[in-house]
Amino acid sequence: MIDLHRLRLLRELKHRGTLAAVAAALSYSPSSVSQQLSLLEVEVGVPLLERVGRRVRLTPQAEILVTHTEAILERLEQAEADVANSMVDLTGTLRVASFQTAALALVPDALTFLRDTHPHLRVHVTQMEPKEALPALLARDFDLVIAEEYPGHPNPRHPELEREDLCDDPLRLAQPRGVDVAVPHEALRALADHPWVMEPEDTVARHWAMTLCRDAGFEPDVRFESTDLLFHLRLVEQGHAAALLPDLVWRGLRPSVALWSLPPGRQARRLFTAVRRGGTRHLAVQACRQALLQAATRHADFTDSSSRA
Repeated sequence: MIDLHRLRLLRELKHRGTLAAVAAALSYSPSSVSQQLSLLEVEVGVPLLERVGRRVRLTPQAEILVTHTEAILERLEQAEADVANSMVDLTGTLRVASFQTAALALVPDALTFLRDTHPHLRVHVTQMEPKEALPALLARDFDLVIAEEYPGHPNPRHPELEREDLCDDPLRLAQPRGVDVAVPHEALRALADHPWVMEPEDTVARHWAMTLCRDAGFEPDVRFESTDLLFHLRLVEQGHAAALLPDLVWRGLRPSVALWSLPPGRQARRLFTAVRRGGTRHLAVQACRQALLQAATRHADFTDSSSRA
């Protein structure tokens, strides 16, 4: 009989990449993880790991086991959902990861809705960028992730994850205070010589922004880098930089700077929620998605038409 716990360790190694990462995530020692995987090799009767320099990788036979383990865990997750769905009220803990602007604009309202409708459901929220959160979802660190997708830059689709669109979040050019734009429909090009604030180079948002500027015929002078969009906003408000800001950054308040529309096809990012395959049956997941949808609808028309270009 193959031990399920050891199979889960093998699966963790597949998703986390190193024995040290598995040990850290599960509060084990690396030697303990290695010992358990060695026992799994004895149970299965074939090598499961092979050395590649200082790292290990899974053998083809280990990959087969991981595939079956995923199916077993999916069925267990469905069983948990069925048990939870049989209860009169939702209980337990739902672990959610969200990137910054969604955490600021949508999550508090969603939590209020969940508190009012399911007071015994405990929701644990972690702020994390999608680049890290989606792999963590696969590794079962979270039950639901709020993520984003920029125009022309689709995210890789993981067959192990089920995605549901949440809303479109319009993106706009934020004009630095004290800077005049003579021709509104050419506002992007008009700010070509102004300093810019953007997200770090290894992000999808940065790649999208650079492509947008280059298509407009200029290379932006990026003097400030941060994933914190509130920092972007402060720089724009004080005239230090131009920026590309999503509508959700205002969180229902009137914009404090002039905003200009972007070229067609580049005007909105898409927000979505992701869960592991089979997780959509869980009533806690369904309730959270409904709460987030209500929060997104509430913020949809936050900007007065007179402030939009």
